[in-house]
Amino acid sequence: MNKRLHHLPPQPWAAEHPTRQYRPGASLFASPRAVLAARGAKALLPPCTAGRLAGDALAMLRDAGGPGDVIMGAVPFDAAAPARLFVPEQISVGPALATGHAPPAAHRRKPHAVHARPSPDAYRANVERALACIRATGLEKVVLSRSLSLNVQVDLAGLLQRLAARNSRGYTFAIDLVDAPAPRRTLIGASPELLLSRRGRQLLSHPLAGSVPRSSDPREDRRRGAALLESAKDLHEHELVVAAVADSLRPFARQVWVPPRPSLLSTPTMWHLGTEVKAELADPACSSLELALALHPTPAVCGHPLQQARRFIGDVEGFERGYFAGLVGWCDTSGDGEWAVTLRCAEVGEHDATLYAGAGIVDGSVAEDELLETSGKLRTMLAAMGLESVLETMQ
Repeated sequence: MNKRLHHLPPQPWAAEHPTRQYRPGASLFASPRAVLAARGAKALLPPCTAGRLAGDALAMLRDAGGPGDVIMGAVPFDAAAPARLFVPEQISVGPALATGHAPPAAHRRKPHAVHARPSPDAYRANVERALACIRATGLEKVVLSRSLSLNVQVDLAGLLQRLAARNSRGYTFAIDLVDAPAPRRTLIGASPELLLSRRGRQLLSHPLAGSVPRSSDPREDRRRGAALLESAKDLHEHELVVAAVADSLRPFARQVWVPPRPSLLSTPTMWHLGTEVKAELADPACSSLELALALHPTPAVCGHPLQQARRFIGDVEGFERGYFAGLVGWCDTSGDGEWAVTLRCAEVGEHDATLYAGAGIVDGSVAEDELLETSGKLRTMLAAMGLESVLETMQ
């Protein structure tokens, strides 16, 4: 991390868990590298074209920031849509998270209103439509998502603590999306996937593609992980993503290193295939935000070929993704930073929450399996909210 960040006074984190300092209306990004906690915004990026996003954001940081300041926030799946990027009024840096304990979520009654877009049956039909397109055209992969809107009041601070305690090896975030006095909205989640980090000239991306829900039975759980490592369908899906990430990094890099095979990554609800793609940056003037935007969207959240997959999603998926499957993180004045893919997330208002999850469709995918995969991914947020029972009526 930039030395100037180290010179900031450390946040007086609570002994049990650093996220206990979070209050609604603030912003936080926690990773295996550090925890950034922010309040207020002394500069907010105005709407701009996607091609100007990184340059305008860094200009804002130079104009409004000082030693130790950062750009923080989120960019939508559609990078042409307005981003929420800001220079915090107050920023504090704490140590990386360790695996911890948070109060369990109280089991709650099903919300008064639950609205799935698309419905489970419509999602299965979308998958079949994607498979037909893959067989008939040059489309190799497309990611199809579901959203789940709930009429519910959410304890944001408690939810963030539970997500962080279960996600110490990943990227936990809460980004304030609106300015007072507008009704509060917060993007909150626990992503397992690193889009791009930069430390000096060292670059790292950790794409995930190929997934299966975990089992509560230890023997079955191990079998599923082992089977995922040998699945031809999932290995092909993963290869498409890793090749695209490496190709996107090469114009910016002196060297790119790609392991020959993926490894297993686990979350409390899912097994994933993951590959750490490393590179040496050629031009130190190129910031982590510029690099992350050059990678986005990877085939892990969109598909391949990119433009064909993007059109298919727009025609078929049935809702606007918003910040889901975009990027969330920070960039400092030296250009160092971390940007995660905005996954396992929800957009939360005062009386509502909308959750998101997707699955990659390739030749060999089975509609029912893809539906179950998205349910497993939705379970991350629902379990932390004490609302796992919602899934019982969503299959």
